[in-house]
This record gives sequence, C-alpha cells and structure tokens, in this order.
Amino acid sequence: MSCKGDEDVNQTGLVLEGGGMRGVFTSGVLEYLLESNIQLPFVVGVSAGACNAASYISGQHGRNREVTIGYADHPEYISFKRLLRQGELFNMDLIFDTIPNIEQPFHYQQFFSSPQQFYVGVTDCITGETIYYEKSDAGRNFNLLLRASSSLPMVAKPVPFEGRMLMDGGISDPIPLKKSLDAGNKKHIIVLTQSAGYRKQPAKRGMWYFRRKYKGFPGLIQIVENRYRCYNDQLDQVQQLELEGKAFVIRPEDLSSVTRTDRNKERLEKLYRHGYDLMYRREQELKQFLEK
Repeated sequence: MSCKGDEDVNQTGLVLEGGGMRGVFTSGVLEYLLESNIQLPFVVGVSAGACNAASYISGQHGRNREVTIGYADHPEYISFKRLLRQGELFNMDLIFDTIPNIEQPFHYQQFFSSPQQFYVGVTDCITGETIYYEKSDAGRNFNLLLRASSSLPMVAKPVPFEGRMLMDGGISDPIPLKKSLDAGNKKHIIVLTQSAGYRKQPAKRGMWYFRRKYKGFPGLIQIVENRYRCYNDQLDQVQQLELEGKAFVIRPEDLSSVTRTDRNKERLEKLYRHGYDLMYRREQELKQFLEK
C-alpha cells in the first residue's frame, strides 16, 4: 500500500510525537510500516519523531534501530560530563553529522526524491511559536533543522537559523496533529510515546533557574510554563478524533521503564520490539482504517 494512486491514503497524515529515547517505540512502528510498504504521503514529526521519520522516508530498513539502540552505550552518545562541561547531554555533532554522513550513511537522494511531504517542527525561542519546515525547503539545512527539533532546553544549546534561535519542536507542539489538520488531511495515524492514561503535570521544580537561564527567551519560558496544558489538551483532541473514527492511535502498552535519556540496550530493544510487534498485531485494523 503506497502513497500513490489511493485517494483515501492520500488524505491521511502520519503524526509523530517526540520523547527522546522512548522514540525507539516509534522506530519499531515505522520499521513495520516500511516492511509492509505502507507509505503515508504526509508526515509531520517533532524531536525524536522527526528523526525517526527521516529514515522511514529514505526507506532505510533497520537504520533507526542502528542509530539509536546501536549507539546507546557509545561513550560519546550521551554524556553527563559533557552536559556539565559544554551544556550538551547528547553529542549533537555525532548524531547529526558524523553518524549520517560517515558512520551510518543517510540516503539523501532517496529522501529528497521521495514524493512524501515531510514537515519538521521547531520552536522559536523568542516568540514561542512552532515553525515547520518541509524537506524540500530545508535542502542542505535538513540535518541542522533535525538537530534544532531535538535540542531540548537544559540539556542542549539553541540552534541559530535564518535569524531565529530554535529548539525542540516538542516544547511548543508536543503532538503535531494541528499541522496535519491544517494540511487538510481527513484521517491521522498518530504515534505516541507515552502509555494510555498519561497526563503531564505542571513543571514546578527548578522553574526559577529556568527563567533565569533563558531570560532572553520570553517565548520559550512561557510555553514551558504552560506546556502541560498544551500537551493534555492535545491528548484530549487525539482522543476525540479517535472516538470519531478519524484517528488511528498507536501508543506503548508497556514502556519497559525506558526514560528520555535511557542507555540500557536491553530495555531499549524491548521497547523497539514492542512497537514493531504492536504494529504487526494492528496491521489489519490500520488497513481497515485507511480503507474507510
């Protein structure tokens, strides 16, 4: 089932939440979609969701697993020493330069020639708004925008781009459903990285330090203070669309205790397989949803 020649599929958007290392669940889901040749024509992602989407669109089987689980215990991938010394928990140069360009080559030609639309969401630190860039517009800046979309405050640095200071797209638009709705899609496949029943709580601890550290970024401060409301409102919207038959939602039934910064390969592999197996079990349900 490809994105060509199917009017119903062509009105469907694939919406991908972030979640750091919990994104291995999304990796498993997308790997199964790739193997089943289920190619959605419209894809939007933020943070880890956007990173996973890239290898799905470039058609590289197994790549997401290799560049996340495969590097999880790499001494330079996640380093608290680097965070203390350089203000960066994840080695962003390794992830967005060395890995795609040298160690695990990304298929740029196949990615950019794909007919699939792909939007990466980032947050403008000054205004707090979400900015979306389509892959055809990003061009050679594609990896830089993926880096910006994955740059979480307190553990990464803002990324300058076209006069803006950009950070993680999941801050301002955690579940980027609105972008799919605004594109006119009638149906939405939504991949979440939190289990059913999860509700985000207000950020209280350390907000005084956050306000001080990012005093030059008023929009960023405002959205972080209100992010729990935004996220919970989006969960309500997802649930309503699911009840109306307009959304197919897949989320982990068991997170296997995986955290945003987890380095335990056994736990990560288990969550990856869970995403793959859950999509396998729900494949017919998904196809019925697409054919309605």
